[in-house]
Amino acid sequence: MQDVQAHWLAETLRLREALWGPVEDAAEVRRVRADGGELTRKILLRAHYLGQREQHHELLIRWRRGARIALLLLALVAMVAGGAAALGALGDGTRPVNLVLALVGTLGLNLLALLFWLMSFLIGDSAGGSWLGESWLWLTRKLARGPDAALVPRALVGLLARNRSLRWLLGAVSHGWWSLATGSLLLTLLAMLSARRYQFNWETTVLSPDAFVWLTSALGWLPARLGFPMPTEAMIRASDGLQQVPDATQALWSGWLLGCIVVYGLLPRLICLALSAWRTKARLANLELDVGLPGYAELRERLAPSSERSGIDAPEQPGYQSRVAPHRHAASITGEHVAIGIELPADMPPPLAPFPAGAIDLGVLDSRSERKAMLERLQTQRPQRLLMVCDARQTPDRGVIALLVELTGLAAEAAVAFAGSDARDGTRSSAWRERLLAAGFTIEQIHTDITEAAQWLTSGKPALAANRGPHDAA
Repeated sequence: MQDVQAHWLAETLRLREALWGPVEDAAEVRRVRADGGELTRKILLRAHYLGQREQHHELLIRWRRGARIALLLLALVAMVAGGAAALGALGDGTRPVNLVLALVGTLGLNLLALLFWLMSFLIGDSAGGSWLGESWLWLTRKLARGPDAALVPRALVGLLARNRSLRWLLGAVSHGWWSLATGSLLLTLLAMLSARRYQFNWETTVLSPDAFVWLTSALGWLPARLGFPMPTEAMIRASDGLQQVPDATQALWSGWLLGCIVVYGLLPRLICLALSAWRTKARLANLELDVGLPGYAELRERLAPSSERSGIDAPEQPGYQSRVAPHRHAASITGEHVAIGIELPADMPPPLAPFPAGAIDLGVLDSRSERKAMLERLQTQRPQRLLMVCDARQTPDRGVIALLVELTGLAAEAAVAFAGSDARDGTRSSAWRERLLAAGFTIEQIHTDITEAAQWLTSGKPALAANRGPHDAA
């Protein structure tokens, strides 16, 4: 099931990017390339990381919850429909029950729907001729809310259709519905036959009694092999509605009717349900990602490049806001305490002078190549504490905030310190603070006093862990 969910998530993301353009995934692509593996695994891993960031996992969980609710509603409808069919077939007991009409009323629609499902294999219908299964999908779409939520069932249908398991899944839903409806029908018939006295007969205007003898014997042969009663020829001829038939014969007819419903209505559906469930499970076990699909093919050069390229992995999307995410470290923490300068001017005196004992100075990040090298270094050697020093006199642009967020995700604890004459007061210092808080940093992670920041780097106080979010700061 985990493999199915991974492919499902990747397909949802592919459809979303096809409709609304690529998402900003520079950090996720870098993590995927650091993890390594085949292209298929990298595509699934990228979808997993983006799903965590964009909360697509929650969309899948909500859709599965809605799908269960839709199945429950269909189950209730099936039980009501089965009971109503039983009431319609037997009536209130004031009139004799026509055996042929009762049999047609209880089995006719069931067998007709089963015939359509079998014929769908000949016409190649991807949905498998299962209008009940399609009704279930329609109901799940109605329960979904939001543009992204609507993509979830669409992605599932596309994924299963390519895997050729959609017809079996929808078939399982349909056969399950008919099995439940037929079970409800049988239970209602048993209850009615136990509480009322019914008279069974056959009626005709143009057919001879021999036709009913043959029909009853033919339909009752297989149920009789399973232990259900079979009327004799004399009993069949006597049940023409013109003669008085003893109660024992009426009981025999009721058993014959129940046997026909079990053998020709319930058992075929249970067999088809088991077959559909088995085929669905078997095909999903062989689920493969088609890397040639639009959206996947474009990722090949970025996730598994033939040659390494410098620079950003993808252009940042308009309006995208980088945010600090909860830590899910794939590598162990090294225990190092490191400091990094972020685009500090060359003429600025070293902010941390003297440099704290026991800490590591990783220099200043200024160029794209330096940023990339530092991210790759921290990806494999995650420090315990990371202090990022920024020039408070500069304007906090979106690229710098995104870099700070990405660096923060690579350390167990992280903090931002301001250096320069505008560190404590001034409009730019306030702009820095607002942008950092909007990105998910807590107020304890922002230092305007460089001495306090140095103390935090060595002792861990007074700043708090980086994985606290803005709600925790309150």
